[in-house]
Amino acid sequence: MRVELTGRHVEITAPLRQLIDRRLAKLERLLNDSVVSAQVILTREKYRHLSEVVIHARGDHILRGTGEGNNWPLSMRQAAQKIEQQAQKLKGKWAERKRRASPARAAVAPPPEPPQGARVVHERRYAVKPMSVEDAALRVDGGTDIFVVFRNADTDAVSILYRRKDGNLGLIEPD
Repeated sequence: MRVELTGRHVEITAPLRQLIDRRLAKLERLLNDSVVSAQVILTREKYRHLSEVVIHARGDHILRGTGEGNNWPLSMRQAAQKIEQQAQKLKGKWAERKRRASPARAAVAPPPEPPQGARVVHERRYAVKPMSVEDAALRVDGGTDIFVVFRNADTDAVSILYRRKDGNLGLIEPD
């Protein structure tokens, strides 16, 4: 990470540089080393110590925090806390983006190969009503159903009536 320090009416001493480096290292760890550069501007106006920290993260994200206090650690802590909040939000966006696939990528991706065997889809409920074979045939002919599972009113057995490929109706009854 490239760090640029600017002191306005302030001389950047070694302890002040260590304070800045500790705060920036914590922010860099928080953003998983995706920080490109940091710019720190320290300004002293009479009794006020102003710190402005601007961090440039990957993806053209700019995080900015300012702090004000009567000493440098307090001022830097305030600026770092503001940037930490922004970093947490940005990191959450990055994680959210990884979780969901983007529609553009899904459209460009090659279609999945069909499975080798037929897939079995379990239906939770299917009403098996008592009816005659003629009623079941009317239901298959008149409706959109391809098959009807019903309890045969004559034999009291569960039967299946389905449309065959040749257009006729097939009846499956247990032995």
